[in-house]
Amino acid sequence: MDWREGGVPVSVRFDDPYFSIADGLAETRHVFLAGNGLPGRFVPGFHIAELGFGTGLNLLAALIAWRAAGVPGPLRFTSFEAFPMAPEAMDRALRAFPEARAVADPLIAAWAEGARRIETDDLHAEIVEGDARETLPRWPGRADAWFLDGFSPAKNPELWSPELMAEVARHTAPNGTAATYTAAGFVRRGLAEAGFEVTRQSGFGRKRHMTTARLR
Repeated sequence: MDWREGGVPVSVRFDDPYFSIADGLAETRHVFLAGNGLPGRFVPGFHIAELGFGTGLNLLAALIAWRAAGVPGPLRFTSFEAFPMAPEAMDRALRAFPEARAVADPLIAAWAEGARRIETDDLHAEIVEGDARETLPRWPGRADAWFLDGFSPAKNPELWSPELMAEVARHTAPNGTAATYTAAGFVRRGLAEAGFEVTRQSGFGRKRHMTTARLR
């Protein structure tokens, strides 16, 4: 892993940053929260699933929104990650976002101990390690909202394949949604073929467009 100015971690494997150089937390809120109609759709038992856990920033942004919304019970969050980040790197990356780092101690402590399940009063999270093409088909759950946050489709195409988008659809609750920062044509087509109604939205920062989807 390399680091850019401002504490932005960059994957050497995929030559792609883990979050926006401009403001990763604001990007998460624009793309993944607003893109899925959150926090407005939060209800008790709401379940978010994610492709690409990375630094854990998306989880923390969702948790902050969940707490602010005052929904009773825990937020459920499941993420699929093939290349887990070292806890020291996660801690360093999150320090770029004091608001997220302020609620990150339980996550980082569990991560450092090798735990991939984090359960607190308001969060039940599981990070599933391994190739999502193998782990997602075996997952018994269904999500109300998906954060599709793999590395760039041009550099990490296996996490955006039509077959994997079909698995995302199969593991989505009725009227569930998905959102991603990319507007790549093959990703949009894969979601549509999987049964989603796909919409192109305004992207974050310099990105002109992003994609949102609702299961038909």
